[in-house]
Amino acid sequence: MATRSKLKSAARRENADRRPHAIARYIRISSRKIKIVIDLIRGKSVREAQGILQFTPKAASEPVLKLLNSAIANAENNLGLSADTLYVAEVFANQGPTLKRFRPRAKGSASRIRKRTSHITVILDQAK
Repeated sequence: MATRSKLKSAARRENADRRPHAIARYIRISSRKIKIVIDLIRGKSVREAQGILQFTPKAASEPVLKLLNSAIANAENNLGLSADTLYVAEVFANQGPTLKRFRPRAKGSASRIRKRTSHITVILDQAK
């Protein structure tokens, strides 16, 4: 069944990304709306990104800010990194599953309502 499974798992652990990250799944905002917000913080320092997200008047800024704070906490608690040296290396939003609902329309017909979800990933790195 599983040939060389110990070697494969050791190689997988060795090649794993060591950068601190956080992932939020099934966020009930479409990925198009989230991408507008995450483009503002890509490549910025962590403190600057937090300031931008706090004062951005978009609905997507709240879950992105919570996710950024989670990634910072992961870096400090799990990897022992200082928050002052971190920056947002990668941030992206992928489309999640779509909830399909129906609204009654004229003459007994119905139209589909798509409630879109998204998955957000924030990856931090140390400034060199």
